[in-house]
Amino acid sequence: MSNQLFARKPLEMLLEELKGENRLRRVLGPVQLTSLGVGAIIGTGIFVLTGVAAHDKAGPALMLSFVVAGLACVFAALCYAEFASMVPVAGSAYTYAYATLGELFAWIIGWDLVLEYAVGSATVAHGWSKYFQDFIGILGFKIPAVFTTAPFDYDPAVGHFVATGAMFDLPALVVTFIVTIILVVGIQESASFNSAMVIVKVVVVLFVIAVGAFYIKPANWEPFAPYGLTGVGVFGKTLLGQTGKGGEPLGMLAGAATIFFAYIGFDSVSTHSEEARNPQRDVPIGIVVSLVVCTLLYIAVAAVLTGMVPYKDINIDAPVSDAFKNVGLAWAQFLISAGALAGITSVLLVMMLSQPRVLLAMARDGLVPPGFFGAIHDKFRTPWKSTILTGFFVAAMGAFLPLRILAELVNIGTLLAFVIVCAAVLIMRRTHPNAERPFRVPFVPLVPILGIAICLLLMFSLPAENWLRLIGWLALGFVIYFAYGRYHSTMRDVLKK
Repeated sequence: MSNQLFARKPLEMLLEELKGENRLRRVLGPVQLTSLGVGAIIGTGIFVLTGVAAHDKAGPALMLSFVVAGLACVFAALCYAEFASMVPVAGSAYTYAYATLGELFAWIIGWDLVLEYAVGSATVAHGWSKYFQDFIGILGFKIPAVFTTAPFDYDPAVGHFVATGAMFDLPALVVTFIVTIILVVGIQESASFNSAMVIVKVVVVLFVIAVGAFYIKPANWEPFAPYGLTGVGVFGKTLLGQTGKGGEPLGMLAGAATIFFAYIGFDSVSTHSEEARNPQRDVPIGIVVSLVVCTLLYIAVAAVLTGMVPYKDINIDAPVSDAFKNVGLAWAQFLISAGALAGITSVLLVMMLSQPRVLLAMARDGLVPPGFFGAIHDKFRTPWKSTILTGFFVAAMGAFLPLRILAELVNIGTLLAFVIVCAAVLIMRRTHPNAERPFRVPFVPLVPILGIAICLLLMFSLPAENWLRLIGWLALGFVIYFAYGRYHSTMRDVLKK
């Protein structure tokens, strides 16, 4: 059994899978892949999470929070790009871990990616709902209060959960089902829809920066770091920085840990390696270019938002449109809300597009039932069954769980994935030094080590509850693996031969 747990999947076997009939269609070029990356990155981070992080964690120092989170992502992105060029198959970090660390670690990271994409999608659906309600409110319409949000939320002012009086978030439920239908139809149609949404939201983001810059009041940046420049804790005990009423660390690093979710779009590009026309070249381009562009835009928007509105007055649910309303630009609120809807829709689409492809890779290896999760639609050539299941899962969480819980739970899962990918590069360089690497991480081992260090630092900047939820999720994953996965693993059959 121990041999199977740490058995690595040979590169030759991974590449051989691409020759089978049960594979995805190669239709994506560098522009579409970059668009998918931008589509996943720009959206919730700018239009929603900036409000939470600035108000609760970092204040104007949110600008530095984006720099720190961006640095962590740069290091991880370079590691992703190397693997994506070497192994252009579906599965992202799951596949990379299987080739380098063995089956058990692959399962851990695969199960972690399920958490990242599914819960991340629910977070995005929640943010979409808030901007949709803001948008229709401008037009004079209003959804009944009982259908506007989750039934409970965390209040940092009192340090515990409170009832909202609502039953569930209806708009989040509806948009999730609509996106699910679009995704079942096909990757080409999904990518084209996403490209149109990306153009709209990039124009709106540039509008926010250009127009908002004229309404910046430097006095709003003082104090620049009201919660300090640190914010690191270990399992609920703050080591550096201030402590919130709920025991969570506060400060610039805590802000970076909160908004880290906003960056996870670049790794979704690697999940589509099998659908890229020239993955060895196009996937690294898509990853790096989308990350650099979005990092610069994030920093600029954070500067504008905290300069327009005192950080304590920032609206958490719809911070950007509300900021323009507060400075007397009510007409801009309509444009920004419409752009936010387009932007957040594309994020939701890309994240829900990625989830079934991770499950597809796990199904090919026998770790989850291939008859369901590995089923490819005869006409659309998409993993349609797992896409529909993902839609139901995301809709339920988006409708019943609050934004703060969803965002932080996604962050810790994503950071763990990045730590494993950075470590895998170091291992792969030693175990397969002569393997073909169309793209190589520069300055190894420095870059992967820095990626591991910064991601671990940000993980410790999250509240203790997130560690407990992550441990609980991984424990459930171990039960599934040892009850099903290890008995049906294709590697188990290979080792018997």
